[in-house]
Amino acid sequence: MRAVITGALIAITSGLTGAALTNNHFLFNTLPDSSVSVSKEQPAGFWETPAVKGYGEIHYDRSAAFQPTPDLNNKIVFKVGKAGANASLPNPALEKVAQVVNLYVAAGVPVNKLNFVVAVNGGATPAMLDNVYYQKIFGTDNPNLKLISALQSQGVKVSICDQAIAWHHYRKDWIAGSVIHTPSALTTVTTLQNSGYAYLEM
Repeated sequence: MRAVITGALIAITSGLTGAALTNNHFLFNTLPDSSVSVSKEQPAGFWETPAVKGYGEIHYDRSAAFQPTPDLNNKIVFKVGKAGANASLPNPALEKVAQVVNLYVAAGVPVNKLNFVVAVNGGATPAMLDNVYYQKIFGTDNPNLKLISALQSQGVKVSICDQAIAWHHYRKDWIAGSVIHTPSALTTVTTLQNSGYAYLEM
């Protein structure tokens, strides 16, 4: 009987510990980000931004496998729905879009062969605000506007979900003028997937 009780207690304790580690992201979110210190240790020119200047740093290796193909019309729809942790810095998911653009261009894909669309909703919605309303809400200039402009200079279409605008209680005219309005990010994604676009959630 004692062995049965002991076994049950061990099982319960193990289950509770596992659940705590699975559901409590505190442990994992507080791990130090070593990427900053690592990048500082690299020689000059190791990181580059060949297309979206100043955003989405890459280290490109031409000998790596599965290189993008310059001959294809590369079609990708990026889903960007998470807020950044710091309102004074560009949204990290938009930075990842810039990184993908830089990688394709570094691989020799011409910009006119990049059919890239960004579908923004959810927590990333404020990143699409014009500078006046961003300042009113966050007390700082919108750091995403230069990044959006840099993406657009490479032919990337940046769109905002009108459902997300309504959910945030924003007005459509609060959104930066260069951003494309769509009925929803979800229908943007599915419509483009039906037209042969690959899907990347950032």
